[in-house]
Amino acid sequence: MSSPYEKLPGWVEYVLIPLINLVVAFLVAGLVVLIVGQSPIKAASLLVQGAFGYGEGLGFTLYYATNFIFTGLAVSVAFHCGLFNIGGEGQAYVGGLGVALVCLWLDGIFPWYMTFMVAVMASALFGAAWALIPGFLQAKRGSHVVITTIMFNFIASSLMVYMLVEVIKPLGSMAPQTRTFLEGGQLPRLDWLLAIFGFDIGGAPFNLSFLVALVAAFFVWLLIWRTRLGYEIRTMGASPKAARYAGIKDARIIIITMLISGGLAGMMALNPIMGDQHRLQLDFVAGAGFVGIAVALMGRSHPVGIIPAAILFGVLYQGGAEISFEMPEISRDMITIIQGLVILFAGALENMFRPALVAFFATLRGAGNPSEVSTPGE
Repeated sequence: MSSPYEKLPGWVEYVLIPLINLVVAFLVAGLVVLIVGQSPIKAASLLVQGAFGYGEGLGFTLYYATNFIFTGLAVSVAFHCGLFNIGGEGQAYVGGLGVALVCLWLDGIFPWYMTFMVAVMASALFGAAWALIPGFLQAKRGSHVVITTIMFNFIASSLMVYMLVEVIKPLGSMAPQTRTFLEGGQLPRLDWLLAIFGFDIGGAPFNLSFLVALVAAFFVWLLIWRTRLGYEIRTMGASPKAARYAGIKDARIIIITMLISGGLAGMMALNPIMGDQHRLQLDFVAGAGFVGIAVALMGRSHPVGIIPAAILFGVLYQGGAEISFEMPEISRDMITIIQGLVILFAGALENMFRPALVAFFATLRGAGNPSEVSTPGE
């Protein structure tokens, strides 16, 4: 009998299963829309139209996707080591503090591209530093990384409130936010990129950090599948006992993995802070750290899958706003339910259809190789 976790062809593993899960999620979401007395077909049409039907909508879709690429990559790197880093929210928060401090320091001295290079390093270093302690506690003390990263999300939130209210808020200002960055702290938009395809992004904050996210995805692929460190990370995730037997120091790999994961999550802050708001303010992460978990699950922890999964969630965010505007009967809470269904089927129920597919492909293999079929009397 075939195991439900038997290896499947790559196109089934990384394309067909996520696609089936997605279709089922949207079918169930359509039933929810139907129950409230609205047309699922109209809602789906508005979802696609709002996300891709005009330049500004497409710009916002890709802007949201940029956040999710960073946080999805952060979660996926930890997954490969067998770690469940759900502290991306806090790591991105602290990474944003690094970005803001660099911009406040350099925006009036250097042009944006020089400030940006320092901000990239600061975001990664601050995010990595925030992931270091949970990683160290997991590696040296056995404290479960899920618990510690959750708690560090709350600590990061409180730290941000303190910093904005007591330390870096401009004198005389009541709003818990920094001053607006000068031109040297603002990223250029990528309106020219979409203009090549005839789109005018209008006021959408689609900016250079999208390209940085794509580069980060490439380097994650390079790290995980083309380097010795990546091999050690994957070995640790597949079998810690085998990794230790092979001489891989598990504490070292756990800490390094969490540093890389936290650094990627911290880089997410570049997009909203330098690319959109041009200041540091509360709640700029807006749940992207948690969405990154679903993105990593749906993308099978592979950059090639994470990018389209991130764009899908960008569609849900931007297209969902269009639905709630054009169909007031479908509230933002309903849109959250739809997003939750996608997360449910992509994450918790990701293997629901796998046993049937394993059996189907085992049958195909048996039919294609008659010598494997037993004969009576054997």
